[in-house]
Amino acid sequence: MEKAAEGNTEKGAHVAVKGEAALRPEFITTKEKFHGFVDSEWQGSKGEKARDNGTAEEAKATCVEEPEVKKFKPDTEEGNKAGKPDSKRLRGQNKSRPHKKPTTYDEKRLCLSVIQENRECPFGDKCYFYHDIAEYMASKPADIGESCYLYDTFGKCPFGLCCRFAKAHTTPDFKTMENTDLVKAREGKIPVKNSLSKDLQYRLRKHSVAFEKSAEYLKTLSNNRDKKEQQGNGEARAAQVSAGPTGGEQHASTEAGTQLPSSTDKQPPVKTVGPLTDADVIKLRPCEKKQVDFRDKLYLAPLTTCGNLPFRRVCKRLGVDITCGEMAMCTNLLQGQQSEWALLKRHESEDLFGVQVEGCFPDTMTRCAELINNNTEVDFVDINSGCPIDLVYKKGGGCGLMTRTRKFEQIIKGMDYVLDVPLTVKIRTGVQEKSNMAHKLIPEMKNWGVSMITLHGRSREQRYTKLADWDYITTCSKLAGPIPLFGNGDILSYEDAMKAKETGVAGIMIARGALIKPWIFTEIKESRHWDISSGERLDILRDFSNFGLEHWGSDTRGVEKTRTFMLEWLSFMCRYIPVGLLERVPQKINERPPYYMGRNYLESLMASQNVGDWVRISEMLLGPVPKNFNFLPKHKANSYK
Repeated sequence: MEKAAEGNTEKGAHVAVKGEAALRPEFITTKEKFHGFVDSEWQGSKGEKARDNGTAEEAKATCVEEPEVKKFKPDTEEGNKAGKPDSKRLRGQNKSRPHKKPTTYDEKRLCLSVIQENRECPFGDKCYFYHDIAEYMASKPADIGESCYLYDTFGKCPFGLCCRFAKAHTTPDFKTMENTDLVKAREGKIPVKNSLSKDLQYRLRKHSVAFEKSAEYLKTLSNNRDKKEQQGNGEARAAQVSAGPTGGEQHASTEAGTQLPSSTDKQPPVKTVGPLTDADVIKLRPCEKKQVDFRDKLYLAPLTTCGNLPFRRVCKRLGVDITCGEMAMCTNLLQGQQSEWALLKRHESEDLFGVQVEGCFPDTMTRCAELINNNTEVDFVDINSGCPIDLVYKKGGGCGLMTRTRKFEQIIKGMDYVLDVPLTVKIRTGVQEKSNMAHKLIPEMKNWGVSMITLHGRSREQRYTKLADWDYITTCSKLAGPIPLFGNGDILSYEDAMKAKETGVAGIMIARGALIKPWIFTEIKESRHWDISSGERLDILRDFSNFGLEHWGSDTRGVEKTRTFMLEWLSFMCRYIPVGLLERVPQKINERPPYYMGRNYLESLMASQNVGDWVRISEMLLGPVPKNFNFLPKHKANSYK
């Protein structure tokens, strides 16, 4: 109590800074005292106070009692960068940050032949990995905990002796145990779908996958292009045609499948005479496609890096309705890249799930849509026409599609032609800050076959420098009807969500707000501010770590991959200010927290904007970091001191 009070002695000297959230004066402190308190407490107790949140020892650092812990419904389905001067803003990405390979943290593994209990290794004496189990167990890092989440959930841990919780399911003679009752209960269930099979990957790499419907659509594009070229040649071309083509020209036109334009050759838009063939019914009518009711639902935005499957599972438990995979490049999917296909994976708890793809050409986007349609289970496919990063924009993708309306139209019509599920589009207000163009595109997209539009109320040039333009979103929502339009931007509380719904949008998409406080979905559905305790927030992180170990693995590689993604998330989560500490409720998304002391040590630790403190939080759940561990956040705005 004395140490916490020490940081508040000069509360009267604190001057409110523009852009900072308004906190109650008794909690505000200085940067030096904040880090001094956090470091001294961690070193003094080795983190025991944070792990045993709510104990008597922790009470001495408590200024105000925390709210009672909310009871969750059971889950029924299963190095800080050197600081720059404060006068200069930190923005953009840390493009030169270190990238660690998965093998970096696991120098020598157990041979697969030993794991599969096949003692004959095909590499013999040349094999690099361990064959002596006792030797491997002696060199293996210490176990993180006494219970294995995978073993407790599924009855069997697929990582066996390599698991960092191996003692929970290993006998003294190094045999892996199984819980037969749990194994039988889970038999036949597939918790994660949309994985890339080896057969499909092989066929994609050998270019032996047939894209029949895409070929049909692309042929019509080619025919239309040829007809326009012929019509634009004027009288000279007409004279040449009337004289008759040469043999070579006739052969070329036949190969291309084109027809010479004339009034007699013009086909009616709908065949009305003759027998019904497959060509007449191959394209589903809009009423025959799968229908999805998007209205009045909470939509978790596709979030690159942080919007992974374990994070979506956490948000699903906290009340989100619609989830979407991270942005996937269509060319990488067509090449069968395993890392890109991992972005399409869907957990069984995601009842309304879509995938988002990015591309800039009609042929690749149409083929990608057909590939997804035939090989995955999704409820909708989303086109990313809002990505602002240079890598995507300079190729003509992302926001670049908004300025290439002809290509954009061909992409939407082509994807709609080959898909059996709804097609949605995510756009921004425009490219330049003071030149909005979404209101011109939306009426056109209604005719192109889009089932739902999401509008982010910022331009590409603007990024996150100013607030989202919800007045403009209101105007666009009126133009979009009857197609649902979702609004996106600056929603961090249920009050923000209520104001957004008053604009007439069909629903709201939440991005950064979900990273800062994933329980925002619970707040919106219960129409209240949730003064969540630090212990509850740690439980949410514990759920993420368990889901991450299930998704990426419970061996050393999986543990460190889970830790990396957790640290990326914590770089956003540290911006959250507990409701009980605010002088004015709610917190706005563009308001950064000043340095403040929490109501207990863990709450103060979670408020730290230092990457070293995020690592400490991860160590509470995933054990100590390896000696060669290094981490730098993806965004510079999240790595300031």
